[in-house]
Amino acid sequence: MPRISWLVALLFIVTPMTAHAQLWSGIIDRSRAIDWTNAGLPGGIPNRTVTCATLNPGATAEQISGAIASCPAGQVVFLSAGTYSLSAGIDFAGKSNVTLRGAGPDRTFLVFTGSTGCAGLQADVCLQGSFSWSGGPAHLTTWTAGYAVGTTQITLGSVAGLSVGQILILDQANDVADTGQVFVCDQKAAKPTSCVNSGGTGGTGGRIVGGVAYNQQQYVKVTAINGNRVTVSPGLYMPNWRASQTPGAWWTASVITSSGVEDMTVDHTNSTGANGIGFANAYQSWVKNVKSLNSNRSHVQIQYSAKCVVRDSYFYGTKNAATVSYGIEVYQAGDLLIENNILQHISAPILVQPASGTVFAYNFDIDNYFSPNRAWQTLGPVWSHGAGTSMNLTEGNDGVGFIEDVIHGTHNFATVFRNRFSGLEAGRTTQTIPIVLQAYARYNNFIGNVLGTPGYHINYQKNAPSGTGLCDKSIYTLGWSNASCTTDPVVLNDPLTISTLMRWGNYDTVTGAPRWNASEVPSGLSQFANPVPATKNLPASFYLSAKPTWWGTPWGNPPWPAIGPDVTGGQDPTGHAYKIPARLCYENSARNPDGTLVFNAKKCYTSTSPSTAAAQTNTTA
Repeated sequence: MPRISWLVALLFIVTPMTAHAQLWSGIIDRSRAIDWTNAGLPGGIPNRTVTCATLNPGATAEQISGAIASCPAGQVVFLSAGTYSLSAGIDFAGKSNVTLRGAGPDRTFLVFTGSTGCAGLQADVCLQGSFSWSGGPAHLTTWTAGYAVGTTQITLGSVAGLSVGQILILDQANDVADTGQVFVCDQKAAKPTSCVNSGGTGGTGGRIVGGVAYNQQQYVKVTAINGNRVTVSPGLYMPNWRASQTPGAWWTASVITSSGVEDMTVDHTNSTGANGIGFANAYQSWVKNVKSLNSNRSHVQIQYSAKCVVRDSYFYGTKNAATVSYGIEVYQAGDLLIENNILQHISAPILVQPASGTVFAYNFDIDNYFSPNRAWQTLGPVWSHGAGTSMNLTEGNDGVGFIEDVIHGTHNFATVFRNRFSGLEAGRTTQTIPIVLQAYARYNNFIGNVLGTPGYHINYQKNAPSGTGLCDKSIYTLGWSNASCTTDPVVLNDPLTISTLMRWGNYDTVTGAPRWNASEVPSGLSQFANPVPATKNLPASFYLSAKPTWWGTPWGNPPWPAIGPDVTGGQDPTGHAYKIPARLCYENSARNPDGTLVFNAKKCYTSTSPSTAAAQTNTTA
């Protein structure tokens, strides 16, 4: 995919304030966002052309895993067309720089009845490095200095066992008290001191020390070591790193790097595994052009991993279709790129636990199936669920809605840009809301989105505790302790959800026009204020420099950008949104008798690589 030019990248290094202003076009203040152009693999997914082994139907999971283990770096294990019945999971077992590739998801079918342990993930396909459990990391040290936003030099208590090129997980203890600013908390306590609602338990993600969770994390690469002073990349994202929260750094002995799964169907319907494809301690690895069917917990789970990519894929169904039923689950990770996927018949299409610096872009979700209550609408494609989510970008998606809940804790600094969220699927009557920001969802930026369904959504905003009427027909619900605008005995209401919220240029079907209201810009905050923008001109993207090469389809090329208040003649009822490529693929692909797509991304999109030229020259990422 095209990225910001090398000249702009150089300006970012030399003069970060100027470059940030260019990237965000004078709309979002630099204190509230980061540079997302570096999410995912630098240069794109490598296009490997040398095959080390070809296997045919009848090959076992053990034989496939063995071929991966024996494959030279930069080469491909190829699974020819046909059906593979696998009674165990495929395990990369720490093998870096290898691609597992099929003949296409409409030709190579892996049908699992067993799984592999995968560092506790219980996955059918496992990409893992050596694992460090969050409760007791193998390499853990204190982080004693270097906390400012953007800094690339930090001081550690010890560098024993650390070397250039390793990936550090930086973290710090959650906040005990709410100071009315950035708040990172997953505490399940007696209300009103709790920061999770009545249905939550806290404790999702991060190591735990003395009963205190370390949910805030950032994943960085070590580029130099000078004594105990360590240079890392990227620089620090969050503004609240500080000595009082006993920050630390930990790492594993080895991380699986530049390995991926491509061009196949993986069927989990009869598998014993919890997850379809699992990433654990993975770096710059990927899933591309994969059709995944009927996983248990998640189709893809990404844990303790950074700069991985999930793109050009199709995910259908979950066995439970209720709670803990996800498409792509980001569970402690950073700088990922989740792009151009179709998610169908899944309760929570993209579920985000502790994560930072990640881009969720141009995904299409439909029929968010929740079996216990078909009238209750689950939201997606993106659902922030665990404490510690921060500085993530949700751009260009087409789906029902966006939610940051308070089930497992707090959220900060999400940017939501040029998405089409209808707020309504047929047959749903409850939680039919395009944007749900529950208590302790703070410092969010909503720019240039198209929201609501004409004739159904008749109320602009419901704030806690303003009463429950019209909640499910509102464009926004803000500050409640749950999505349905109902109260528990001591409700968690957070006025800062509203007062810290930045909104600019969003079109909604209640107002019937884009809103460029200075009153919806938090320009008067003592920290992280956003000046009222001087422009109504929105960039096409916050992470792409131009229309991506895969944007074309056999059914037409959508305008670029496809969604926004400045888009006219669109195909949705508002006229401000065209169908993105993933939606065109969904609507025009042939169907199997069970309703799933006959899917192959190479037949849907002009190119299935983010940047073909870059991928061809970058075999090790």
